[in-house]
Amino acid sequence: MPQPLDAAAVRRWCALGREALRAHCARMDAINVFPVADGDTGTNLCLTFEAACEALPARDTARDTNGDPGAGAALRAMARAALLAARGNSGAILAEYLRGMARGLDEGAGAPAERLCRALRGGASAAYAAVAHPVEGTMLTVAEAAAAAAEAGHDPAAAARRTLDATPDRLAALARAGVVDAGGLGLTVLLTALWAALGEQVPDEEPAAATGAASPAAAEPAEPAEPAASPAAPAALPADGLPQAPRRPEFEVMYLLAAEDPAAVDALRARLDPLGDSLVVGGGEGLWSVHVHVADAGAAVEAGLAAGRPHRIRITHLPTAGDAAGHDATGGPRCAADGPGRPPDPGARVVVAVVPGEGLAALCRQAGAVVLSARSVPAGAAVDGIDGIDEGALVAAVRATGAGEVALLPNDSGLHPLAARAADAVRAVGIRCAVIPTRAAVQGLAALAVHQPDRRFDEDVVTMTSAAGATRYGEVTVAERRSWTSAGICRRGDVLGLVDGDVALIGSGTGQVATEVLDRMLAAGGELVTLVLGADAPAGLAAALERRVRERHLAVDTVVHEGRQHETQLLIGVE
Repeated sequence: MPQPLDAAAVRRWCALGREALRAHCARMDAINVFPVADGDTGTNLCLTFEAACEALPARDTARDTNGDPGAGAALRAMARAALLAARGNSGAILAEYLRGMARGLDEGAGAPAERLCRALRGGASAAYAAVAHPVEGTMLTVAEAAAAAAEAGHDPAAAARRTLDATPDRLAALARAGVVDAGGLGLTVLLTALWAALGEQVPDEEPAAATGAASPAAAEPAEPAEPAASPAAPAALPADGLPQAPRRPEFEVMYLLAAEDPAAVDALRARLDPLGDSLVVGGGEGLWSVHVHVADAGAAVEAGLAAGRPHRIRITHLPTAGDAAGHDATGGPRCAADGPGRPPDPGARVVVAVVPGEGLAALCRQAGAVVLSARSVPAGAAVDGIDGIDEGALVAAVRATGAGEVALLPNDSGLHPLAARAADAVRAVGIRCAVIPTRAAVQGLAALAVHQPDRRFDEDVVTMTSAAGATRYGEVTVAERRSWTSAGICRRGDVLGLVDGDVALIGSGTGQVATEVLDRMLAAGGELVTLVLGADAPAGLAAALERRVRERHLAVDTVVHEGRQHETQLLIGVE
């Protein structure tokens, strides 16, 4: 009969689990072949679980919702810390597993065996629910086997080990490589440590098949496995209802999402699902962890912006068949120029930026960018070209650089379709071109700030995309006519405050509107405020806003630029 799963047992589990994961970390990394052979499952699980353990309260004073000593409270603290620190697909699932264990304990009191059953069942159910398309032969299968064994009165750790040994029989990628599932091994190690923390005997030998190294087949990306029969959300389809063959995922995208509306998170799942695979969305109570493998990292970040406020964005390049076959990080072929004009220099890289205002253009040039000038378009306007910036102009600007690698910053949502078509056109003549999905000039500045031409092209694109996606943008402008907005009806001459492209408030004074926009943007946190002053900005506006930041938002830095753009009085960026 196991000892009670109380706060003391959770502490013992943390100590034993951390030690065991560290001991198996290198083996897990070595046998990591599914869903991507990127050799980091052990590292991800170790870092995620260690962050969870660090979050345990200093004293065992908390109590569960049912009045029992605080195992549930301890697990909730661990789950939140794991959510914040989750690394990779396995770390995201582990965070949800811990969250589910806490929920299981919150369901009521009972004998030690009953409480353990509820915790393990809660963990397995939460892990399955977080994964868009559960696959058998993974750590999910191990979680289910342990829960079922506990409910039947058997040893859950022994069941986990037996199930781990059988994972190659359930997943072809594992059978080809001759290894067990790396994530399944990690969870088996943790369940064995939990069983020992509850005073039960565990075998001295290590889990079978855990010491083998991956075969040469493991170096190739695994074939997608059939979805499990476990509950999962159906795959989303494009708007026309017809399935389309997705591009092979090349990036792992992870971020935390601040979103109060669960319906927005459900919509995010549906939007991310057709973009790639390995989709895991977990969390709750306004904070969510998002993990997905995609071909278009920018689209994954854009989806998060539509659902709430993504932050702590991490984008990692995945090993793909496209790399070996000679494709770049954007899906374009790596080939010699075969079109008209001089061949691009494969060793040269430039950034082409579309910006409004002479001051912004000068800033971008100082950062090494080639600049095209354009006016911003009103939010929601249907356009196909902005003040002389059309597909042809973008293609000409890219080709005129003579560079073999080009990052394109449209800096306006209205230019995204044109930029995408221009990128396709220049790829056809051998130029590696990536569109960084910047929707405002301040996002372009953030991307330029981290641009490093001596990095690998795909790494540079990932870093720039991440910096742009982590920057919220605001704008203060004057209405040119009476119209409907998301904040109500505005009249000609009203001052409009926009946040992330939508009109958030209508006022009569630039200073008052700018202050409110800034406060709203900083309410969700921030580390750096960028103010870009337009040609018609009132005198003293920047000084007043800098003072506001110092007084109301400690540890936030402010940078001011003279943009001299005519369409807006002020651009605001918050990173």
